[in-house]
Amino acid sequence: MVDLSADAMGNFPVPEFEDLPEDLRERIAEETERAGFTPNVFAGFAYKPSHFRAFFAYHDAIVDDAALAREEIEMIIVAVSGVNHCYYCNVAHGALVRIYAEDPLLADQLVANYRTADISDQHRTMLDVAVKLTERPAEVTREDLDELADAGFSEEAIWDIGAVTALFNLSNRMAMFADMRPNEEFHTLGRGGE
Repeated sequence: MVDLSADAMGNFPVPEFEDLPEDLRERIAEETERAGFTPNVFAGFAYKPSHFRAFFAYHDAIVDDAALAREEIEMIIVAVSGVNHCYYCNVAHGALVRIYAEDPLLADQLVANYRTADISDQHRTMLDVAVKLTERPAEVTREDLDELADAGFSEEAIWDIGAVTALFNLSNRMAMFADMRPNEEFHTLGRGGE
């Protein structure tokens, strides 16, 4: 049985699971079974079903059809979320960085200051561009894309860096606006003690 946490977000009401359209119930039940708990972002976006569908369709497209490794996607999300100070995404996607990178320290390094994290020069270039797109999008030029290519990213991977960055800037802003709260489970995932 899925039970959406009433305190998943503070600024809007969390709907009752039973009141949701069938497709949302199915998606949330699948995620709950896979994760072992219901991530609060599902409860939050369920407030507006049409936005839930659009958000998760784009999320799934980015994750399922990517020229980037999953750990690279999560690294971008955490670096961007760190710059944006998004509590939900720092914690939730920090857990995913730890899991996919198989590194219990990396997420904390990326949130604090990705520039000093123990990452390759290629990944530092990737995060430099993602953070520039986050903080100063009008300053992104062809030169930034060329730097990504010079670092070894394919044209498709460069597109994906921009797409992940853009989606999670949206996600960060909605999570902060709605006051979405990370599940307690995320805090300990991938730290080696579970």
